[in-house]
Amino acid sequence: MFLPELSIRRPVLATVMSLVIVLLGVISFLRLSVREYPKIDTPVVSVRTVYTGAGAQVIESQVTQPLEDSLSGIEGIRTIRSVSREEVSQITVEFIVERNVDAAANDVRDRVSRVRGRLPDEVDEPVVSKIEADA
Repeated sequence: MFLPELSIRRPVLATVMSLVIVLLGVISFLRLSVREYPKIDTPVVSVRTVYTGAGAQVIESQVTQPLEDSLSGIEGIRTIRSVSREEVSQITVEFIVERNVDAAANDVRDRVSRVRGRLPDEVDEPVVSKIEADA
């Protein structure tokens, strides 16, 4: 019963202690970092290949398919999406969240360089890039 007796005998001290507690709470609340969404960026790597003068079917059969076959063996892949258009092949590889995006990009570069010899000679060098949501 020490605190209630002290508060009755010294009301100014009790008021100041209450204000200090409220002030510390407000300061702590303002310094609290809050994110609307947690920072979870899935590692995504893109491979873009240009084959000048080729149609979509040629791109699909001679560029996209060999690259997809090579990339499908990489560890930790969630999805592989590809688009074959006139003169352009775009392959997007999404990895599981636990996978490091730099290591994933290195694995993709390694697999693309392995299959480069099976692509037509006129194909430009495939461009491997990391896709980041913050960029």
